[in-house]
Amino acid sequence: MESGANHEPVRIEIQSREKYGIMWLAGIRHLNLAEHCLKTFGDCDRPRIDRNLRKQTVLLPAGSPPVAWYLCALPLPWAWERNAHLAFEHAPGETWEGNAHVPGPGVRLANARPIEGWGENSIPADAPLRQARLYRTCRNWQFGWWLRQNRDVPDAPRPAAHEPSAASSEQLTFE
Repeated sequence: MESGANHEPVRIEIQSREKYGIMWLAGIRHLNLAEHCLKTFGDCDRPRIDRNLRKQTVLLPAGSPPVAWYLCALPLPWAWERNAHLAFEHAPGETWEGNAHVPGPGVRLANARPIEGWGENSIPADAPLRQARLYRTCRNWQFGWWLRQNRDVPDAPRPAAHEPSAASSEQLTFE
């Protein structure tokens, strides 16, 4: 990953092909592998994404890029197999166009490239919580383990007891 010496921003264009109940973008700097869903990424960068727009463009600053970016879009009605995910990283001069990890929104990246090869196989066999379905099947948690193993992303600092989590409004718990 580049240090940010090339200050060309990452540009992400998102074209929604269906309605989404949740859509967010996270810039990952730390991990909290004791949590799943958005909380996996600790206190992450959160640029504004509007789940109701059919087309949108977001510019992400390149001066101090996170280790990776992660786009998550959960369709209405919700169905796990249709949850769209795309992990990508800053890559000055590169472009990419395609679908999220699970076909969903169309995405065009400039100065970035997707990160591939992660999935349930990324979770170590002896990982705590691996046997818990809500964790093992969470693609955010799977990618978090990939980042831990391949990018050595550190643990997120613990929030003070009185601070609510910024991710709490978009944390899902499906039984």
